Amino acid sequence: MMPVRKIVKTRRKDAGFSLVELMVVIFIMGLLATLVIINVAPVGEQSRVGKVRADIAAFESALEMYSLDMYAYPSAEAGLAALKTPPAGADIATYRPGGYVKRLRDDPWGNPYRYDVPGARSGGAYDLYSSGPDGKAGTADDIGNWE
Repeated sequence: MMPVRKIVKTRRKDAGFSLVELMVVIFIMGLLATLVIINVAPVGEQSRVGKVRADIAAFESALEMYSLDMYAYPSAEAGLAALKTPPAGADIATYRPGGYVKRLRDDPWGNPYRYDVPGARSGGAYDLYSSGPDGKAGTADDIGNWE
């Protein structure tokens, strides 16, 4: 009869990770995450500004079509709403069926676009602008058709 060998599993002391190794890995991951966030965060603000510029260009096109059909830009009282529905006193025969825009959008910061007649900043017939991130008109962060 053969002797039965006893198989003993021994655990090596160097198996697994030490606390120091884990802390180094966590520190490196945190550093990488911080670098990514710092580089990606400004892109969100740049995309908002780009959207405002595109919206203003679309509104300008709609205002030009309105002006060609109605022989004038909307009054300050009618505002941009005149692009969606005919303003009071407008000649319905020349107003485009369905309006000039599908819907009036707010800027990316949740504020309505502003329309001033006559245009003081643009030097044109009207000023069309977003009040920017602060939501206050007439500040340095306004984005408009004068740029």
